[in-house]
Amino acid sequence: MCFSAEASFAGGAIITVIGIASLRKASKTAQLPFASIPLIFGVQQISEGFVWLSLQSPHPPPGLTLPSMIFLLTALVIWPTMIPFSVLRMEESEKKKKMLKFFLAAGIITSLYYGAGLVIFNATPVISEHHIRYANDFPPRLSMPVFGFYLIATLTPFFISGVRRMSVMGILMFVSCFITGVVYTEYLTSVWCFFAALTSGVIYWILSEAPVEVRPGKIGLIKIHDNRGLWSRWRN
Repeated sequence: MCFSAEASFAGGAIITVIGIASLRKASKTAQLPFASIPLIFGVQQISEGFVWLSLQSPHPPPGLTLPSMIFLLTALVIWPTMIPFSVLRMEESEKKKKMLKFFLAAGIITSLYYGAGLVIFNATPVISEHHIRYANDFPPRLSMPVFGFYLIATLTPFFISGVRRMSVMGILMFVSCFITGVVYTEYLTSVWCFFAALTSGVIYWILSEAPVEVRPGKIGLIKIHDNRGLWSRWRN
């Protein structure tokens, strides 16, 4: 979170709780990567809380600390691959799976670039205007093309997916990215991740609406919805 250490720790704790609830809500193995997104968001926000503490100390470290590395690895390396992969795993349409694999490939390329960049080049978190800015010396010529790949990999899959409510997640992510890009351009990495973390509740909602896996031989209750979703009843 981009505003203070206290806000990062509080937000991270809340999102982590949502993440645990989302994992418990997942009824299929294929849903687990998607259900784990809020939990990873929570860890990411907590790590930035420690970044705040290190930068506010009397003798702040000159480079990346473990918390800032965790934050950047999550933001730049994990998300471009994790998001399209998690959406792909939940998809049932073979046609849409083929399309989603393209965006997964774009995400993997993006993750590899940023991963190599964090090893080869310098990245330093600094506090500026009550936000954290992650300054780096990555090649300027590649910054916009790679960021374009990042957006394609992390936003488009939500609109392709046939999973119910997934497009809502995509809209919220797009709006948060647009607002961040216009208002907080210099702090995009930190602030967008904060807004994206706020969508964690939508992930729990999506999983709540997802079909429940019924295993042979297991007695349980199955929730039956009509086509309009206006009423429901329970039966054995």
